[in-house]
Amino acid sequence: MIKLPGILKLKPKLKPMLKPKTRRAAKATEDAARPDVFQGTAKKRVNLARSRVGFVTFAFVAVYAVIGGRLVHYSLAKDDGAVARAAMPLTLARRPDIVDRNGAVLATDVRMMSLYADPSMITSADDVLDALLPIFPDLDAKRAYRLLNSKGEFVWLKRQITPKQQSQVLAAGVPGVGFRPEVHRFYPGGPQAAHILGLVDIDNRGLSGIERYMDRTDGISGLMGLGLSGAMDLKPFETSIDLRVQSILRDVLVEGVNKFHAIGATGTVLDVNTGEIIALASVPDFDPNNPPPATDPRMLNDAITGVYEMGSTFKAFTLAMGLESGKFNMNSLVDAKTPLIFGRSRIRDDHAQNRILTYPEVFTYSSNIAASRIAAAVGPDYQRTFLENLGLLDKMDTEIGGAGTPQRPQKWGGVFSATVSFGQGVTTTSLQTAAAAAALVNGGKLLTPTFLPRSREEADRIAKHVVSKETSDKMRYLLRLNGTDGSGRNGQVPGYRVGGKTGTSEKIIDGKYSKDRNFNAFLAAFPMDNPQYVVLVTIDDAKKVEGVPGRTAAWNAGPMNGEIIRRTAPILGVDPDFGAEGAALLASY
Repeated sequence: MIKLPGILKLKPKLKPMLKPKTRRAAKATEDAARPDVFQGTAKKRVNLARSRVGFVTFAFVAVYAVIGGRLVHYSLAKDDGAVARAAMPLTLARRPDIVDRNGAVLATDVRMMSLYADPSMITSADDVLDALLPIFPDLDAKRAYRLLNSKGEFVWLKRQITPKQQSQVLAAGVPGVGFRPEVHRFYPGGPQAAHILGLVDIDNRGLSGIERYMDRTDGISGLMGLGLSGAMDLKPFETSIDLRVQSILRDVLVEGVNKFHAIGATGTVLDVNTGEIIALASVPDFDPNNPPPATDPRMLNDAITGVYEMGSTFKAFTLAMGLESGKFNMNSLVDAKTPLIFGRSRIRDDHAQNRILTYPEVFTYSSNIAASRIAAAVGPDYQRTFLENLGLLDKMDTEIGGAGTPQRPQKWGGVFSATVSFGQGVTTTSLQTAAAAAALVNGGKLLTPTFLPRSREEADRIAKHVVSKETSDKMRYLLRLNGTDGSGRNGQVPGYRVGGKTGTSEKIIDGKYSKDRNFNAFLAAFPMDNPQYVVLVTIDDAKKVEGVPGRTAAWNAGPMNGEIIRRTAPILGVDPDFGAEGAALLASY
């Protein structure tokens, strides 16, 4: 045996020798452990695969369920197999009818169709517009294109279309559009009572006039907002207007404006015992079925909003003031011999008599000088208070709103009191003038005018006594006397005992009174033995025309007033009397 230096001889490790029985047991244990590890890993992989398959299956089911649901929705939402409808409220925003004092319909609802689109069902907005524009030439194409491409399922395209337009849309087979029934406010009389009735918006909500008042007081807007008005039996809304009288009044005003080439005219018919407005019109006016923009001058109700110098109609209030003060009576004499001078201002008479006048002559000759002296005698404080009590100097609201605010002198006394006595230097509205005049002839009761029905009993409870019955009786006499012997002769109607007073005021142009441009008024009451109605007509800037001697109130507003009374008195139930004047009227003097 040769030994190699530096090399270690390693002895191999020998496994311990096991007995045959022990070796078999260990092998069995090792074999049993190895399958458990492989089995757990495989199970996890199978479970993960199953989860993924389930999620994918659920996603596919959900997607197809949504698609299927939309298909069902579209199939159920089709209208006549072609026009889809989006979900929308179906309640119609109905309003009560507005009727006159006799039940005649002034405003009502009519059913119309409106065109809408469901953008979610439209694949080409261009195709839809190509089909609709020939039917609706006024359709805003840019706006419609934007709406058709918007998100959502409902947009308005055209509100309140005609049956013909609806038929054309159906015939064109326009995809993705439909119709919704709506109500449209309709005014059978057109412009006859436009300023009284007012307007509604596209959703049938009141914007002005009686329409707006009705919403505020009867809670119609609230019911419409809750969707309840369409299901209710709405009671008609009654007014004090008589449609027959209203129609005649407007016709006369329109004819007068055309005949005298005037800027405009107003008319008021007022029940002196109740304050009910039987008719009120202002021309030019408008058709509420096709209204102009809100800024259009035709929208202005000049009878209520416009404030004007009413001219010599104010002398009726000045003479009543003198009587009521106790400083004058029907036998008083007033000096009208010479003009009155206030600094650089001179007050003279148009029909100067240059003498002392009796109290009735002050009225029939319409003396500015005598009226100024009456105002000076009672004093500025009494004058201002008297006119305030008659409701002439403060804003007078009615149900339809829009009342103008009268303008009074900044200080009273001297020339200011003088000019106010004959209707210059102070402005008020036509309706206020008519209401104050009614108080002069009805026994002295001032009643706030109303567009609603009012009984005499109700009127008596709210009346404000502003002059005595004695003064009222004397004013009835003076008005009747002026109607027969003074400036009111052209407003007379045989058989109806009309009392009247003209008023011709110079218009202010560029800060100065114009000599050739007037604002004219004619104030009348009838029948003067037992007054029932006051009629006031104004006409703005009437021109002198061929066949008419002048352009003052006696030649235009007067005849217009007479025509209104002639045509409406029988309708109002006033019987003509062609006999002697009533004893009560004569006894009052």
